[in-house]
Amino acid sequence: MAKPMTPGQRRIVAGADPVTGRLRGTEAQLAALVRLRLAFRHPRPPHAYFLTPAGHRVREEPVEAAPETAPMEAPSGVFTARTGAAQDPPVEDGPARAREVRSAWLGIVEMRRMTNPGGDRETPCAWERTHRVRAVAIALEAAGRVPAGPGREGYHVVDTAQPDAVEVWETSAKGTRACGAVLERAGWLVSEHGDARTGRRYVLVSPRRA
Repeated sequence: MAKPMTPGQRRIVAGADPVTGRLRGTEAQLAALVRLRLAFRHPRPPHAYFLTPAGHRVREEPVEAAPETAPMEAPSGVFTARTGAAQDPPVEDGPARAREVRSAWLGIVEMRRMTNPGGDRETPCAWERTHRVRAVAIALEAAGRVPAGPGREGYHVVDTAQPDAVEVWETSAKGTRACGAVLERAGWLVSEHGDARTGRRYVLVSPRRA
């Protein structure tokens, strides 16, 4: 970095979305983080700002308390990946949610470009490998699959005891296979299985190696 971060910049980095690294702040504040190479502006609408790998490292560093220098507007909300779990927080469907999901997916693709060897966008990046459940849920919702919810059928994404694998299913075998096809296109390895006890079909999903 050319110069130390200001307390205000540290607060913005610390407040980045834990899933995608999306940042919130004024245009001037975010542009300053770009100059420090801690953030980048996505080239596609809505042109959101995201942490770079260096920004993610800074976010994980312990920060000493600093006096307030200026008030900062509280973020309007934090993006949450919808896994179909019962504990998922309620999220309104609609154009705003669709934009958030698309931005999250584009942020992941950009992280692939920036962190994978050769800028490979077709293979899951290190962040996806360590946040498999959330990464898979984002890929599914961005492709138009619907997460399960109160009174609604849809996909479920859960972690497993197997290293690097998550389990995905829908109520119908057809829906489960559709989820598998989406994830294969998104760069994941998928294999279909059946639960002998319940008869439920599910797919095991793991990150494809470059």
